[in-house]
Amino acid sequence: MTAGTFRIALDREKLKATRRHEGQYLLRSNLTGENPAELWRNYINLVRIGESFRTFKGDLGLRPVFHQLDGRIEARVFISFLAYCLHVTLEQYNKKEATGLSSRSVLERMSEIQMLDVTIPATDGRELRMKRYTKPEKVRQLLLDQLGVNLPAQPPPEIRNPMPVVETF
Repeated sequence: MTAGTFRIALDREKLKATRRHEGQYLLRSNLTGENPAELWRNYINLVRIGESFRTFKGDLGLRPVFHQLDGRIEARVFISFLAYCLHVTLEQYNKKEATGLSSRSVLERMSEIQMLDVTIPATDGRELRMKRYTKPEKVRQLLLDQLGVNLPAQPPPEIRNPMPVVETF
């Protein structure tokens, strides 16, 4: 390429117009006469609700589900709404305790703590059943302490008689 074959020109008016609109967001709504700040808050809440529904479905592996009965659809929406309420509550709690973490981050960090049932068969046919949760690692325990959350004591073991074997002749 020679110096004469390549040229560049700057459209200053177009650049000014672009810079005037930088950082602006266009939000369309069918609500009229509303305060723009209130519309924006409603939009942000809608985004958070959608994010919570996606998180809920993704964490529990609930995709895709095709409900056909009204009762099941309503139950799923209700459970999703409860999950949203829990996320919002956890987020508010995090702000109060100044953890600097989102509710999603806290849930991800705490997902390592698991609940399990340990069943040990006895020689006389009974079973010793213990519900246990895994002991939190130091990092998770620090987060629990910062949030002011104490895990409950491990439940006492149960001795159970399994279902009796019915002999038929």
